[in-house]
Amino acid sequence: MPEQINAFTPEETGIPASELRSFIERIERLDSEKAAIGDDIKDVFAELKSRGYDAKAVRAVLKIRKQDPNERAEAEAILDLYLSTLGMA
Repeated sequence: MPEQINAFTPEETGIPASELRSFIERIERLDSEKAAIGDDIKDVFAELKSRGYDAKAVRAVLKIRKQDPNERAEAEAILDLYLSTLGMA
């Protein structure tokens, strides 16, 4: 037999149902907006690919633009050091 789940009333939990419902609905709405934005981004990448741009390179540029300039310079210096150590630079 399946195990029964104890159900509590809002009075027993002290959780206001309207407030919880409001949070849930806000999260659902934002999640829906996030999905729509993701679709828009995919469309932009499809467009740039159709014009001959390399999507992988564009993603790399976007990643670099998000980085702090000092952190990026440090990461590049470490990469150069490692490549040089391996005889790849």
